Amino acid sequence: MRIGISGTRLTRHASVDRVAEHAAQAADDGFTSYWMAEHPTGGFDALTVLTLVGTRVPDIEIGSAIIPIFPRHPMVLAGQALTARSVLGDRFTLGIGLSHASMMAGLGIDFDRPIGRLRDYLSVLMPLLEDGHVTHDGADYATEATVFGAPAKPVPVVVAALGPQILKVAGARTSGTILSWVGPKTIRTHIAPRLTEAATAAGKPAPRIVASLPVCVTDTPEAIREDITRTSAMYGELPSYRAMFDREGVTHPGEVALVGSESEVSAMIEGMFDAGVTDFVASEYTPTPEARDRTRALLKTLL
Repeated sequence: MRIGISGTRLTRHASVDRVAEHAAQAADDGFTSYWMAEHPTGGFDALTVLTLVGTRVPDIEIGSAIIPIFPRHPMVLAGQALTARSVLGDRFTLGIGLSHASMMAGLGIDFDRPIGRLRDYLSVLMPLLEDGHVTHDGADYATEATVFGAPAKPVPVVVAALGPQILKVAGARTSGTILSWVGPKTIRTHIAPRLTEAATAAGKPAPRIVASLPVCVTDTPEAIREDITRTSAMYGELPSYRAMFDREGVTHPGEVALVGSESEVSAMIEGMFDAGVTDFVASEYTPTPEARDRTRALLKTLL
């Protein structure tokens, strides 16, 4: 099983050293990847942090999950990604996404034409990451550029994709998708079929499906689920996630978390892979030292 670790919960500390220590432990424990998101208004640049962390932590894939596209021109993001690739080599994966209208409103950015904007964005970004040159005149971006030193190999890109239209775009134009708060039923019946269909139609290889959920091994699962719902309530209010919860048949974020005994959590993670996930990224939600140790120990047994 390809199992990675999420460092997103550390972003609120804004400490490169803490993230590096966390990633180093993940690498020492044998996990295949380490991912971190960027909060649009958090002031902690994920690509800079992950590049620095990667210089300290060898032999583990480093990925962004995700970088919101609206605040960055695709030429700017391409420059950052190519710089990260020059440092990290083939173990760097760029995860991007639209983010959410409410989050962009905090930046004073209109969340208009999101799918059209993504298509236009990828029309600039992907050529730059694949062969270092682009000529594009679109509705949102008009760019003609050649980077200093074309990439020897394309930088892989995965897109946060939930709805049918964006899944089609991700499958046809990128390496796949990166998911959060999406359960196995929804992945099996909605995400994987639509993504794979689009990739096949475009003549691309089978897409990558990277999925992250909170994980906790505990003897008090209901209390942990309630705590996850309380601390993550905003996700249940965002329209794109709300649609995924409805597909899954759940009401609250805590209901999709992988929480329970060692055998129960193990079965839940295996269920994610059975649903079509290629990479599971554990967001360890462990409020006590005992839960932390039990959760990490269980995850290590699944590698």
